[in-house]
Amino acid sequence: ALTPAASAVVPAEPATPVAEPTVAELVADRLAGTGARFAFTVPGESFLPLLDSLPAAGIRVVSTRHEGGAAFMAAAAAHLTGKPQIVMATRTVGAANAAIGIHTARQDSAQLVALIGGVRREFRGREAFQESDLASGIGSLAAWCRQQGHRLRAAPPDAPDGIVAWVERGPAVGARWVGAERAGGTDPMRPGALAEQPPASWGLAARGAAVEPGGPAPVFRLDRRDELWTDRAGPLYLQAAAAQWDPATAVDWSAPIEHGPRVEAAVVQVMTFLVENEEAALVVPARLLGQIHPHFREIQQALASIVADEARHIEVFTRRATLVGHEPALSSAGGRASLQTLLDEPDFAVAGFLLSVMGEGTFVSLLGFLERHAPDPVTRRIAQLSRNDEARHVAFSLAHLERHAEIDPGLRSRLAGAVERRHHALQHTSGLNDEVFDALVLLAAGTDTPEAVAAGWQAVQALQREMGEARRSRLARLGFTTGEADALSSLHTRNFM
Repeated sequence: ALTPAASAVVPAEPATPVAEPTVAELVADRLAGTGARFAFTVPGESFLPLLDSLPAAGIRVVSTRHEGGAAFMAAAAAHLTGKPQIVMATRTVGAANAAIGIHTARQDSAQLVALIGGVRREFRGREAFQESDLASGIGSLAAWCRQQGHRLRAAPPDAPDGIVAWVERGPAVGARWVGAERAGGTDPMRPGALAEQPPASWGLAARGAAVEPGGPAPVFRLDRRDELWTDRAGPLYLQAAAAQWDPATAVDWSAPIEHGPRVEAAVVQVMTFLVENEEAALVVPARLLGQIHPHFREIQQALASIVADEARHIEVFTRRATLVGHEPALSSAGGRASLQTLLDEPDFAVAGFLLSVMGEGTFVSLLGFLERHAPDPVTRRIAQLSRNDEARHVAFSLAHLERHAEIDPGLRSRLAGAVERRHHALQHTSGLNDEVFDALVLLAAGTDTPEAVAAGWQAVQALQREMGEARRSRLARLGFTTGEADALSSLHTRNFM
C-alpha cells in the first residue's frame, strides 16, 4: 500500500512565459497580411529590428545598391504579383534616393508600401543626423488623406512621443462625407430648408447638398433670407421658363408696313426710348444677380429670367426701329439721367422697388398703349409679348417686397425716402423728352390731321392717368396709405421708368 506521502501529487513544472511580440514583429506580421512577400532596401540602422523580423513573417529581404533601384524593383514586383510589395529606406538621404521610384509607383498605380526610417524619439526636433521635419509634410499628407478618403487629425502640442498627426482610415467611397454639413434642403417650402444666413463656406454648393469641409468661402453680399426671399420666386421662374419666346419665330417680321414716313419716324423714336429703358432694366438685376448667395437659387433664377427677357426686348425693339432702314432716333440726356439713378441704387429691395414697382409697372401701361395704337402688326406683336414679360417682372418684385414689408417695419419709410431722393435728384431734368411725347401722340392719332392729333393727345393724357392709378394701386399693396400712395406716385419720374 502506498503511504500518504508516496501518494502526494507532484507539482507541475512552472510554464515558460510567452514573450510579448515586439513592435517590429507586429509590423512584419501586418505587412505579411497584406500579401507582401518582398522588401527591397539598402539596409540602414534606423530599421534594423524590422529587417530581423521580416524573414520570420515570410517576407524576403532583397538588399540593393541604391534606394531608387529598390523602389523600382518593389513597384515591378507589385505589378508582377498583384500584391503590395515593400521598399525601405533610411532617413532623409535614403528617402530622397527612393523618391523617384515612389513617384513612379504612384503614377503607375503600383501597390507599393514605402517605409522610411527616422531618428529616435528623444532626438526629434534637435537636428539629429539625417533627421527629416515630419511636421512640414502635414500639408501634403492632408491632401493625400482627402484624396484617398481618409481623415487626418493634427496632434495637439502636448501629444505624447512627438506625434505629429493621426490618420483615421476611411473607405475611399463616401469618405468625403466625413464632417460634411448639410446645406439646408432642396424644397424651400419645407421647414429648415432655407437658412436665415447661409455661411460663405457653402459657396456654390447646391442647396440640400452635403458640403465637404475645406473648400473656398466666396463672399456674397446678399445672403440674408429676409432680405431676398419670396415663396413666389419658384413658381414665377417656372412661368417665365414656360413663356420664353423666340424673336425669330414669335414675330412675323415680314408683315407689311403700310403707314407713312411720319408715323414710322414716331415708331422709331418710341423704340429708341424703349431700348435704353430696357438696358437699365437688364443692368440692374444683372448687377445684383452675382451678389446673391446661391443658397437662394430661386431668386437667382427669377432674376436671370428677367435679364434674359430684357435682352430679348432690346433685340426686338432695336430690330423694329431699324426694320425699314432707319437708324435709332434721339436719346435724351434727361432720360439717361433718370435711368442712372436706378443703376446707382445699391439696396436690393429699393432697387427692385424703383425699377419694377414704380418703373416697369408704368411700362406695362405704356406697352398696353402701344399694343392698342400700334400702326402695324410687327409693333403690335412685340408690344404684346414684351408686356406679358414685364407684368411678370412686376409680380416678382411685388411678391418680394410684400413679404419684406411684413418682416421689416422700416421698409416702407426706406422706399418712400428713395422716391423722394430720386425726385430731388431729377427735379432739374426735363423728364420725358418732347420727341417721345409727340411720337406717342402721333401713334395714338394714326395721322397728322388736327382732329386726329387732338384725339391722340387726349389718349396720351389718359395713358398718364392710367399709369398713375396703377402705381397707386401697387403702392397700396405694399401697405402705403391712400395719401402716401398719391404723394409718392406724383413724385415718380416723368420719364416713365
